[in-house]
Amino acid sequence: MKVSCCNYTQFLDSVCSRWLPRGRASLRNISDFTHVDHRGQPAMVDVAHKAATKRIARARTIMQLPASVYQNLNRGEILAPKGPVFATAVIAGTMAAKKTADLIPFCHPLPIEQCDITIELKNEGTLVIEAVVGVTHKTGVEMEALTASTITALTIYDMCKAISHDIVIRETVLLSKTGGKSNFER
Repeated sequence: MKVSCCNYTQFLDSVCSRWLPRGRASLRNISDFTHVDHRGQPAMVDVAHKAATKRIARARTIMQLPASVYQNLNRGEILAPKGPVFATAVIAGTMAAKKTADLIPFCHPLPIEQCDITIELKNEGTLVIEAVVGVTHKTGVEMEALTASTITALTIYDMCKAISHDIVIRETVLLSKTGGKSNFER
């Protein structure tokens, strides 16, 4: 979709008219969106009034590996042509969690206290990545967990693409979040 309008409200209206079911084709009530101010302009959420609480988010990314990549990674010494795949991917995912605010415009910079990434190679070539990110702060770490699991997957792709480009990153989902005004569990 090509966007040529300067007004964010017009942009949201044009997106909604294309994607929302009939009857909800306008966003005149923009208060549903936390990152849009009263004028319809993009804005960072003000968290000054919120209490700092322990917040934890867990995200999962699932990859499908072709047989050649799966066999290579399943041999015990988890190496690819570029080096130790899983160790490098965990480092990349951890770094990504800490840099999320640099990537997503309205994420608050957070002093990440916890980032645990697990990578599990399943049979049939499925790889499951889970990232658990924690912080004691005024805002949650959902985007940090999602970013960590995604960048871990992208790093695995990058390190294994010399073997095959048939690697598929199937899905990335938020599994849970705790802390703040509401909890979420998938």
